[in-house]
Amino acid sequence: MAELGLTEDTVKGIVQGSSVHVPLGLFTLEQSQKAVVIDGNISTLDDLKNLTIPVIPSSAGTAAPNAGMNAGSGASPQGAGAGTASAGTSPQGAGADTASAGTSPQGAGASAVGIPTVKLSDIANIQVIGKAESVSRTNGKASIGIQIVKDNDANTVDVVNAVKDKAKQMESEFKGMNLTILLDQGKPIEDSVSTMLTKAVFGALFAVIIILIFLRNIRSTLISILSIPLSLLIAVLILWRLDITLNVMTLGAMTVAIGRVVDDSIVVIENIYRRLTSSTEPLRGRELIREATREMFVPIMSSTIVTIAVFLPLAFVSGMVGELFLPFALTMVFALLASLLIAITLVPMLAHSLFKKGIKKKKREQDDHERPGRMALGYQRILNWALSHKLVTFGSAVILLVGSLFLTPFIGTSFMPDQEDKYVMVTYAPNPGDSMETVEKHALEAEKYILSLNNIDKMQYSIGGSGNPLGGGSSKSGLFYIEYNKDTKDFENVKKDLVEGLKKQVKQGEWATMDMTGGMGGSSLSVSVFGNSLEDIKPVSDKILKLVQADTTHFEKAKTSLSKSYDQYTIVADQQKLSKLGLTAGQIAMTLSPVRERPVLTDVTVDNKDYKVYIVTDNADYKSIDEIENETITSPLGISVPIKDVAKVEKGNSPDSITRTDGKMVVNITGSIISTNVGEATTDLEKQIKDMEKPDGVEVTFGGTTEQINDTFTQLALAMAAAIAIVYFVLVVTFGGGLAPFAILFSLPFTVIGALVGLLIGGETLNVSSLMGALMLIGIVVTNAIVLIDRVIHKEREGLSTREALLEAGATRLRPILMTALATIGALLPLVSGLEGSAGIISRGLGITVIGGLISSTLLTLVIVPVVYEFLMKFRKPKLED
Repeated sequence: MAELGLTEDTVKGIVQGSSVHVPLGLFTLEQSQKAVVIDGNISTLDDLKNLTIPVIPSSAGTAAPNAGMNAGSGASPQGAGAGTASAGTSPQGAGADTASAGTSPQGAGASAVGIPTVKLSDIANIQVIGKAESVSRTNGKASIGIQIVKDNDANTVDVVNAVKDKAKQMESEFKGMNLTILLDQGKPIEDSVSTMLTKAVFGALFAVIIILIFLRNIRSTLISILSIPLSLLIAVLILWRLDITLNVMTLGAMTVAIGRVVDDSIVVIENIYRRLTSSTEPLRGRELIREATREMFVPIMSSTIVTIAVFLPLAFVSGMVGELFLPFALTMVFALLASLLIAITLVPMLAHSLFKKGIKKKKREQDDHERPGRMALGYQRILNWALSHKLVTFGSAVILLVGSLFLTPFIGTSFMPDQEDKYVMVTYAPNPGDSMETVEKHALEAEKYILSLNNIDKMQYSIGGSGNPLGGGSSKSGLFYIEYNKDTKDFENVKKDLVEGLKKQVKQGEWATMDMTGGMGGSSLSVSVFGNSLEDIKPVSDKILKLVQADTTHFEKAKTSLSKSYDQYTIVADQQKLSKLGLTAGQIAMTLSPVRERPVLTDVTVDNKDYKVYIVTDNADYKSIDEIENETITSPLGISVPIKDVAKVEKGNSPDSITRTDGKMVVNITGSIISTNVGEATTDLEKQIKDMEKPDGVEVTFGGTTEQINDTFTQLALAMAAAIAIVYFVLVVTFGGGLAPFAILFSLPFTVIGALVGLLIGGETLNVSSLMGALMLIGIVVTNAIVLIDRVIHKEREGLSTREALLEAGATRLRPILMTALATIGALLPLVSGLEGSAGIISRGLGITVIGGLISSTLLTLVIVPVVYEFLMKFRKPKLED
């Protein structure tokens, strides 16, 4: 091109101008209007190759430098003017000294008035290209990484199974193709669902055993446990109608609900059974069952409404937690409503059918002297003493409550329960300026090292691409997916050893594990330093980075967004010199830019496929800054000048990345929190940063898991407060006053004792799962207190004193209260045991919180609530007498 005096812009313009297809409009031709269109007639690859490019004579009279031929004036792309002559030369330098001689590159003569031409294929390499933007290898072989993302409304398991079926079909159709599935998000869901079903079955079995132990009657037990499958079935049908799938959250709700849905049936059948076995019961048959059911209707209805009301505030919890627990809450609500319906309809109907002949007298006499009677008498003695020593009893309970709060620092806080996944994502960030070839070499070294390790099931890595998990990160960064065998032990240390080994094997660049939990387990640290200039915030960010790196007990993999920098050369333009030559700084940038805009010149058809035509030029491979300074640019005046004559070079450093937020520069310090007590780790760091001297205008904020914990815990705390307020309102409506509901609410604080002790013993932290258990406790615990106080109020109305009513109600309601509490505990035991693996977010923490809180609250409810109730009733009696 240079020999012919052609430039890239000239050729580009001719190609674009030759491949036009322009309608010119309507013309009157042959006495009628006809449309006229200009068609360049370039539509195939051969057309493009054979396109002739005119070699335009320069103003100096030469077709090209060293053409050796003078030409007349007036030459143009359309041909020479009349009476003029032109001459041309071939690219090989052949010339002619005749006035009208001209040769083409192929040796064909040109007309006397024409311009020498050259085929496009002779001055350009025309290819159909598809440049690979990334490198991918799987298990030591070249591969193509494909990431499949489902639609928002699609079912993950269904999509995964469909992909697997298609993969098998493709492997059978295309011999030699081997499709390896790396990251399968459907399998953990299926495993969790299977685990949850197993836990639900065992939970129901435990609940049945507990009910049978208390009632000691198979028929009564069968009647009560029927509420479990029927309530859950009704809930499933409603979920199906609402297009809510069975998943970890909905099945988890059913597992937790097993112990609660049987409560209403237990209370009703226990009351029916107790009255059937009572020798003083005046009613018989249908009337007895109807009256026994009616007697328990108000307490079970109010307790069910209260439990449902607890979940209402979850609708206002935003973010991931709100979305996660909405299906959980809906499932609980539907199951509880179904259990209430079954308790007041099916249970009495079955009782009437199965107990038509009543209960044999011998059995009745035996039951009157069994252990529950002795247990009730013992409880009455304890309750009577507590009522006579209110201050000591209540004070002791408060001391236990306050003492349990001091356990909180030892328990610690985290966001989500950790999940044991046997795979790890490792990122590789090359040193700034490393070439693609160097990065690929390092990746192969890392691949060889990883495949030599034990317990490796499969691995894949990608370099470059779009940044998705299977397509690499930035243009040169690498992402390694390594999956281990399921029986790999001590996986956390295995991951650490892997990264340390990679650092020793490939010392260039940075290696780190990537958190792929998306907030579902695992904890991340994020500290942002804001300021007006890099000079202000860099010293502060460096100090914070050192603090995090020094605290190896709590943190690992600490880094900042300024951890690496490029050596930077700044070419400062001399505007005066540039303007004298008719140049601009932009032209310098366009000359040196390694990436230039590639406009589409035209479209061609190859094998019935349309391709876009671009001009691709070989980028200059500069070896030193001197070569860049000596690069020339051509001015409109035709003068070529080196860059160093119109600009100067300044050397400095450039950060790997600079981020701005709300107009301020920000540096992010990130890392992983390896301590289970996230709260302790971040609190200590916050204190050190607060005491640190910082320039004016520099601000430090915390994000990551710390921000998630603060936001979520605040929202859940507000949800609990709202739930308590709703519960109190429902109780006021139910009991027609505020004093009795106030006494019932005193059962709530003492759930904290058992919950915190349980978490400490179980080695669990305060997290979203355990807080959900605490929210559930509000509804579960109040239920027992409602059953007790409702009986007390009925006996007071029959003429008993408050003390007598409390003692009678305590003895009468002891068995149903213990049965419902133990049934709930039994249903949750499989969840707490940890058998069959983890079930996700519905984890041990939730089960331990509910079980521990229920144990402490039930024991104290049987004592503290009566004590508070009798104390408050002193303020009501004068009004009643008036």
